[in-house]
Amino acid sequence: MNPPENSASIEKRSREIRRAALDMISASGASHIGSVFSTAEILATLYDDILNVRPAEPDWPDRDRFVMSKGHAAAGLYATLSLSGFFPQQRLKEFYVDGGSLPGHVTHHGIPGIEVSTGSLGHGLALAVGLAAGARRSGAKWHVYVLLSDGECDEGSTWEAALLASAWTLSGLTAIVDYNKIQSLGRVDEVVPLEPFADKWRSFGWQVDEVDGHSVDSLRHRIDPTLWPSAGGPRCVIAHTIKGKGVSFMENDLLWHYRCPVGEEYERAVIELEGEG
Repeated sequence: MNPPENSASIEKRSREIRRAALDMISASGASHIGSVFSTAEILATLYDDILNVRPAEPDWPDRDRFVMSKGHAAAGLYATLSLSGFFPQQRLKEFYVDGGSLPGHVTHHGIPGIEVSTGSLGHGLALAVGLAAGARRSGAKWHVYVLLSDGECDEGSTWEAALLASAWTLSGLTAIVDYNKIQSLGRVDEVVPLEPFADKWRSFGWQVDEVDGHSVDSLRHRIDPTLWPSAGGPRCVIAHTIKGKGVSFMENDLLWHYRCPVGEEYERAVIELEGEG
């Protein structure tokens, strides 16, 4: 983990991620801006402080692996990768447009820094389990991180993967859940309640911690695997977040799972985001 003063630069990066994603989504008429905004600090912390990666050498064999299981928040990952130097920021204009190279859900085809294509919810954790198992079998030292949505924790495949990760004692695996408590068609506690959420993960054999998903200092200390207890096995960080974080009229509002900000809404969002710093 980098020095404490790095937290300010990570917070700045999270604002840049939101600002870039706002332009991408508004220009293309895409959805999922609320889901992107809830993950900004998580992505900034991972790429600016936690992940051992080389933007100039994206296929470096010893890199840590990151799986964006909530692939519908692709704009946030693309913005993060671009701001981190994996590809030019000019390319962000190709998001979700005809003939563009950045689809609305995460794809690894032709995009440096992306390990696997995602977006069909409930598959990302299984992919991460396979990567972590492969690393251990080959004797590799890299770590696997996976970011899940709370809504995809309704999926049976997520819990099958969680069982297998525990059975195989995959200490090289960290799952982070973006627990913003709103999924596509309603609030999580009204669709399929997850609570007691942390206890569910513990009962599946995972080490579990909970954190404010918008506190960079807390995220840095909770995600870094070197700061966890020495007990083996996979780790889950439940990040309590706010859907649409950073723009007051989007925050905690189901409307912004699918709605695209245009016109006056876009201008209001720009003013709020540029006033954050």
